[in-house]
Amino acid sequence: MNRFGKWVALCVSIGALAAGGGAFGNAASGESGGAKAPAPSEQIKVEKAKGADAYTVSEAYEKAGKLDKKAVVVRGKVVKVSTGIMGKNWVHLRDGSGDPGKGTNNLVVTTQDAPKVGDVVTAKGTLYKDKDFGAGYLYKVIVEEATVKQ
Repeated sequence: MNRFGKWVALCVSIGALAAGGGAFGNAASGESGGAKAPAPSEQIKVEKAKGADAYTVSEAYEKAGKLDKKAVVVRGKVVKVSTGIMGKNWVHLRDGSGDPGKGTNNLVVTTQDAPKVGDVVTAKGTLYKDKDFGAGYLYKVIVEEATVKQ
């Protein structure tokens, strides 16, 4: 990316954070700025979605290599929502699986839907491994263009 592209990405990110969106933050660890997600010590236990394409949050990380660019279904509790960033809503899901120390307990899903924090939802979308949005915002695993339903 050239210097102008990096500058534009930085300005967009700073603008989103200043507006209170904060979808990015520390993307590599699965955490982000803006509204605070619950502490990893909060006990969350959500039953896995049903079907052939169903995975837990930790399975999405473990199997990311084979699931890259494939449809997945993940069920989890909404712990954070950042709206209107890059034309979509950024939803953080946790189901009680994964390792908080490794950042594999929190899955970011992008969607046009608007679930509320505390909702237990099923998200169906395309999983991407090592998705790089530029300016240092890299997600080990992200589910994009998802439909999110209760």
